[in-house]
Amino acid sequence: MNWIELVGWTGSAVLVVSLLQTRVLRLRGINLVGCLVLIGYNASVGVWPMVGLNVVLAVINIVYLWRMLRSRHDAASYTVLEVEPDDRFLGHVLDVHGEDIARHNDGFRYRPTAQDSAYLVLQGDVTVGVVLARDAGEGTAEVVLDWVTPSFRDFSPGEFVFGESGLFERRGFERVLSPAGMHHPYYERIGFREHGDRWVLELGDRR
Repeated sequence: MNWIELVGWTGSAVLVVSLLQTRVLRLRGINLVGCLVLIGYNASVGVWPMVGLNVVLAVINIVYLWRMLRSRHDAASYTVLEVEPDDRFLGHVLDVHGEDIARHNDGFRYRPTAQDSAYLVLQGDVTVGVVLARDAGEGTAEVVLDWVTPSFRDFSPGEFVFGESGLFERRGFERVLSPAGMHHPYYERIGFREHGDRWVLELGDRR
């Protein structure tokens, strides 16, 4: 096998790997790399129909990546819907994705109480995230779950619950506390500050 054939096989392998991704952003990015490699390979061996095909696929990937990155932190792209803690659809979402939720939140078991706040994050009519918080007293809302579907895990849509929505302020909370041991970069980006093994957002600082 010469090096040109190796390039072709590499491009094909990258395309296959891209189709195994559950995260949409990662899928598009890896697929784009595979298309670019195959454009070079097919051009070098003179298979022009395949060059044309991969050019078209590369352009499609670039357009979709541009759209996704442009709306990544755009609140207009998402809707935050507050629901009752014992809402049946919320329970359905938690049950359907229970295995994935447990994988990223050890020991999570949700038993709704009157002290809970529950939020669904939607893109159009698709549920892409769930945020559950509990009244911990003294004006503090403690997050018990901040979960995003695998497809949207590169977008952190939960930020729109904690951002300028005013959802926690309307319930009289003065601060939001992340779950113990949950260190995620996007908390710092949206105004949380590190506090021991947690992140805390002082809502009064935004007034």
